[in-house]
Amino acid sequence: MSLYERIAGLPVRIDGYALEALALDVSSGFTRVSTLIRLHGGGEEGVGEDVCYDAPDHLAQVQAGPVLPLAGEWTLDDLSRRLEALDLFPAAPPTRPDAVPYRRWGFESAVLDLALRQAGTSLADALGIAPRPVTFVVSTRLGEPLHGGAEPPPTTPVTAERVTRWLARDPSLRFKLDPTSAWTPALVRELAATGAVATVDLKGCYSGTPVDGEADPELYALIARELPEAWIEDPRLTPETRAALAGHEHRVTWDAPIHSVEDIGAREWPPRMVNMKPSRFGTLRRLLDAYDFLAAEGIGAYGGGQFELGPGRGQIQHLAALFHPETPNDVAPGGYNAPVPDGALPPSPLAVAAAPTGFRWKQ
Repeated sequence: MSLYERIAGLPVRIDGYALEALALDVSSGFTRVSTLIRLHGGGEEGVGEDVCYDAPDHLAQVQAGPVLPLAGEWTLDDLSRRLEALDLFPAAPPTRPDAVPYRRWGFESAVLDLALRQAGTSLADALGIAPRPVTFVVSTRLGEPLHGGAEPPPTTPVTAERVTRWLARDPSLRFKLDPTSAWTPALVRELAATGAVATVDLKGCYSGTPVDGEADPELYALIARELPEAWIEDPRLTPETRAALAGHEHRVTWDAPIHSVEDIGAREWPPRMVNMKPSRFGTLRRLLDAYDFLAAEGIGAYGGGQFELGPGRGQIQHLAALFHPETPNDVAPGGYNAPVPDGALPPSPLAVAAAPTGFRWKQ
């Protein structure tokens, strides 16, 4: 029985739903906005989080209110099919295409939470998988202002200060970093000396976003040479960058292009590891089918986030605890998004904090 088949028949009753806007000024110099989705029925509540990146998409949804016709008694699979047939952006078209699976995941995760809570069971019990403590990495971009405010001038040298500050607090931390062409060989060697860089995200598979990474063969070669143990995520493959990464293909992992089993199998370089972000898949079926495929093919995985502000962060930690607890999961608690360490934060690995029922992780 597939993973999805284990939950597809769960009954779920929906009486209605509510939406709540969430917002936070984050370390990347922008205000993150998301929408908390609260489904209710049968005396229970199920929660999910819409992680679309464009604030107008959230504003339109919250202003329109709970207009989707979801009330009724369903199975989880029936309701997923219902969502497939609905326009999830009835007030205004999405700003960008990837907003559609992001919103779909917000509703699907809330449906799963509600169905499990109404059944009085947990996701772990429904799937027959025991959760384990979750290893996580701290994800950050060097060169951003440490104390908020304006971005530093382009001529300001990029330093490792953000990493060294965190390591001074907790020497066991490991990092996922976003290299840019401003990185110098001296900086990369300084980072390598820490032994703390688990993953470098080249962001070469994005297009038309503020974080698009350049296809810089010199940077790629520098990273591959000086950080020989790090996973190399999302390079943009050109003749020049292929040459720069020659011999390191086995270390390349993928994030932005991964939305389905087909996407995993279509990579030019068959991956040994992929970044599993449930919001990219959109549906529980596509996500769980991908986990089945990875297990069958012996491909590893780690979890990734989308600057979740609400229950979505705990839900990606929950999935990591079930499917890839010991890999470099980019699912750190929200406090690690701060540019400067502040207050008490849980160390890696995170203790198992799955709620006894539902699709929730106590935060």
